[in-house]
Amino acid sequence: MWTEFLNILLRVGMAFVLALPLGWEREVAARSAGLRTFPLVALGACAYLLIGQHALGDSAEAQARILSGLLTGIGFIGGGAILKGEKDVRGIATAASLWNTGAIGAAAAYGRYELGLMLSLGNLLTLHLLRRALHRRQAPPPR
Repeated sequence: MWTEFLNILLRVGMAFVLALPLGWEREVAARSAGLRTFPLVALGACAYLLIGQHALGDSAEAQARILSGLLTGIGFIGGGAILKGEKDVRGIATAASLWNTGAIGAAAAYGRYELGLMLSLGNLLTLHLLRRALHRRQAPPPR
């Protein structure tokens, strides 16, 4: 019993920890979803898959249905982060990051911490480094 508890605690804890840098980055960038939302998405994704594993066993079909519902639900949350203005659309990177955070939670639920780490780092590098590159490109040339 304690072994199972510690295993679940590790998986849920990894989902939380791997989502924190993404939430921090979005929070610092003053986006609609941030430090609270990202870890919650990862925790929820991890929990739903762990509950499914416990309740339904290792049935690939059952796991596929849970993953499908999870992806749909996280897509719905991400849709709420997208704002359409008169001349532009904002929040797409945040929505995509939320979707990726669901995958981080799923990776943790399945004990694939290396995948969760790669997804977290890849997302963080994309948001941070490419934002810098875009700002440099859009900045007016020096006089």
